[in-house]
Amino acid sequence: MSGHSKWATTKHKKAATDAKRGKIFTKIGKEITVAARLGGGDPGGNPRLRTAVAKAKAVSMPAENIKRAIQKGTGELPGVSYEEITYEGYGPGGVAVLVESMTDNKNRTVSEIRNIFSKAGGNMGEAGCVSWMFHKKGYVVVKREKADEDKLMSLALDAGAEDMQTEDDNFVITTPPNDLEKVKKAIEDAGLAPEVAEITMVPQTYVKLEGKEAQQMLRLVETLEDNDDVQNVYANFDIPDDILNAA
Repeated sequence: MSGHSKWATTKHKKAATDAKRGKIFTKIGKEITVAARLGGGDPGGNPRLRTAVAKAKAVSMPAENIKRAIQKGTGELPGVSYEEITYEGYGPGGVAVLVESMTDNKNRTVSEIRNIFSKAGGNMGEAGCVSWMFHKKGYVVVKREKADEDKLMSLALDAGAEDMQTEDDNFVITTPPNDLEKVKKAIEDAGLAPEVAEITMVPQTYVKLEGKEAQQMLRLVETLEDNDDVQNVYANFDIPDDILNAA
């Protein structure tokens, strides 16, 4: 999983800045609304909603915003109906890219996403062209300096984790998506604060990028993430730390 935890950690740090602009609130609000529409407004009985609400709280989204987003999903308040669409394509160097979106106008969104790919030296592909390279996983990152490896592995596996690996200065734990919450809780109950705990798409293989291609790839991801209709971007790049940290 080389490169994945570094990028995941970078994204979470960036989210703290995005939250000040309010953009991340809008995106999480969409996710909460859709989750409530599909599975009901009770987080206790709706794992997707529970995950979305936890993500909202992690970026200090106001409780009133969370409540309104749920009520829009359950129909208690008027709201927009969003359609979930995943786009696939290739970035610089042949990097595989998955783009998860929620939109009220798919014609607008597909045009904007195609234009972003093109301007960054990539191209959109057909459905299924790269999704086979990714597996949906629960994904937890814990700093090595915070935990004893054997103890962390034992409690993570007991809670339902599939695997734990060491990656640079991190321990990286993967879980079945439905077991993420149990594993995260076990880690937190042990007094540890994960750097990252999320459902993600983990690539099976990676493409190493350096120099201009690495910078182009990061610009592509950042421009996609900045689009109002884009919820998540996943890509199988492996980029040097100095370029990642400068992003």
